[in-house]
Amino acid sequence: MFSTVLVANRGEIAVRVIRTLRELGIESVAVYSDADAGARHVREADVAVRIGPAPARESYLNIPAVLAAATSTGAQAIHPGYGFLSENAEFAAACTEAGIVFIGPPARAVEVMGDKITARRAVAAAGVPVVPGRDDPAMTNADLLAAADQVGYPVLIKPSAGGGGKGMRVVTDASRLAAEVIGARREAAAAFGDDTLFVERYVQTPRHIEVQVLADAHGTVVHLGERECSLQRRHQKVIEEAPSVLLTPQARERMGAAAVATAASVGYVGAGTVEFLVAAANPEEFFFLEMNTRLQVEHPVTELVTGIDLVAEQLRVAAGEPLGYTQADIRLTGHAVEARVYAEDAARGFLPTGGRVLRLDEPSGPAVRIDSGLRLGATVGSTYDPMLAKVIAYGPDRDTALDRLDRALARTCVLGVTTNIGFLRALLDHPDTRAGRLDTGLIERDLDALVAAAPGAADVPAVYALARLLELTPDTPFVDPWDVPSGWRPGEHSSLHWTITAAGLAGPVDVTIRGTPADALVAVDGGEPIPAAVEWAEASPGTGASAGTGTSPGTGVNPGAGAGAGGSGGRLSAGGELVVTLAGRARRWRVVADGATLWLGVDGAAWPVSEHRRRSATATVEAGGEARSPMPGTVIAVHAAAGDEVAAGAPLVVVEAMKMEHTVGAPVAGRVKDVLVGVGEQVTLDAVLAVVDPAPAAT
Repeated sequence: MFSTVLVANRGEIAVRVIRTLRELGIESVAVYSDADAGARHVREADVAVRIGPAPARESYLNIPAVLAAATSTGAQAIHPGYGFLSENAEFAAACTEAGIVFIGPPARAVEVMGDKITARRAVAAAGVPVVPGRDDPAMTNADLLAAADQVGYPVLIKPSAGGGGKGMRVVTDASRLAAEVIGARREAAAAFGDDTLFVERYVQTPRHIEVQVLADAHGTVVHLGERECSLQRRHQKVIEEAPSVLLTPQARERMGAAAVATAASVGYVGAGTVEFLVAAANPEEFFFLEMNTRLQVEHPVTELVTGIDLVAEQLRVAAGEPLGYTQADIRLTGHAVEARVYAEDAARGFLPTGGRVLRLDEPSGPAVRIDSGLRLGATVGSTYDPMLAKVIAYGPDRDTALDRLDRALARTCVLGVTTNIGFLRALLDHPDTRAGRLDTGLIERDLDALVAAAPGAADVPAVYALARLLELTPDTPFVDPWDVPSGWRPGEHSSLHWTITAAGLAGPVDVTIRGTPADALVAVDGGEPIPAAVEWAEASPGTGASAGTGTSPGTGVNPGAGAGAGGSGGRLSAGGELVVTLAGRARRWRVVADGATLWLGVDGAAWPVSEHRRRSATATVEAGGEARSPMPGTVIAVHAAAGDEVAAGAPLVVVEAMKMEHTVGAPVAGRVKDVLVGVGEQVTLDAVLAVVDPAPAAT
């Protein structure tokens, strides 16, 4: 076995690999870019080596820099994790040439299966069914358009290289195909350095099921059962489980045998995954999608139902050891479900987010596992993939595993970065999820309802007002006779008023409160006041679970609102837990202030809440022509210039963040007044990218 192994990755997968290395007594070496100097994987490794600046091409994808780090630290092997160089045949070959073991399959297997067109042709020749399509790698854009007509709409445009749904586009009619092909080529080139595309028929309401395989260098190949990965957004998995409730024992055996044969056909060695599309109406029929020649993000669910540490097996196989077991020895026991925690805003179409982690609570327990790259105080940027962590739960049956995962997510709290945790809980509670009626289009079909079902959203305005009231001196008489909701008498007691905005709330919300923290009445949007109370929970703050911002009290915009209206110092900046009672029901809320923004979290969900600044009528008209960035990121294309006449929705600027592109269209029809950004420029959330003068109304 190796004595020192370098982990050529970052984030939660690097932390997870380091954990197994530590358990096996192997020294771990981390590599990091300038953006990750303070990252968790850097702190947990025995040794850490800087390999370059933030852009992945200059650091995590820089083969000479990674090999130099391995050589300088005496690492005998490199574990690539997933993403970055994990499926790079050139890197696998370079490791061998440098005398360093690549913990993965031979370069030839990576090369064949890493190219979807080559893999598709290889398995088709072996008799494995593939989705109808055309896979000539030399196809031009015009050829792709003609091929789509031949295949029949809807079609799926797919990059030949890479994975993770990057560059994949579903096209339902010919009018959108040309634009989608251009976008897919650009995204594939940026993500994988290869813009080769092919086209397949888009299978309606499919299920995505994959099979884990393990192979040693002595000719033994086994499969460890399947994983159900049908719950996806933007062709990327969100929740995975093992085993699948769809497959019969006969279908499981046939699919497992096909996966083993696929691996054996290319002399595969190590851990890999063969992915299939399965028709929900006919589980006996499946189509080969691709083979991932690496560890998968969702590997923990397989580990929990088999009891096999896949990273440990990768290490042993790479060291030349035999597996030591056959297919007859593999047993699947119980059920496991995994949820991916992303830095993204489900209410805004899963756009990437970012920020500084101000509070972090991660659950624990005998049936719960957390694979996380998060660290209190760390900054989540837009340079890399938005996945932050994975929460995994195990149970003797599927219902128990789902219940345990839901409770674990409810105990998870990330403040300072908008995440999808509340959305994940709503998805787990969806009746089709609970019943096992899964397909890859479920999330898109029910997205609005899933976003609305995130726990706690309706109470956010009231909790905001109570937290601000608690920050103020309770006995100070704040009298505002102009902000008195129905049922209150002017001058009766103190009255405070805010108009707030928060992610997931439908526009600005008015909230008014009077009384003391122990005895208050709160009214939202002019509704009837409800009795409320708030107090700091015991042991909060000061528990070490939040990172204070150190901001000074701001100036409020409402008369008499004091320091709490426009900013926060003191205890809210330090953060902690509040016990909030609304209409007789008490719940614990996490809270921390970041300047003028107050972060509130409950039952896994979280909201950044800030005061709404009303604009004048003139400013509102001008704002109607502002094209703003929907996410922090990098400008990768500009499609308009000052003076251009544009229709509403016409593409102006393309912003990329965390491997995702978003085209920002003209907010109104008119003439482009100014384009304020250029290619390569970094932009923040809601930054103005361009301004369009609205066209005069027709007379």
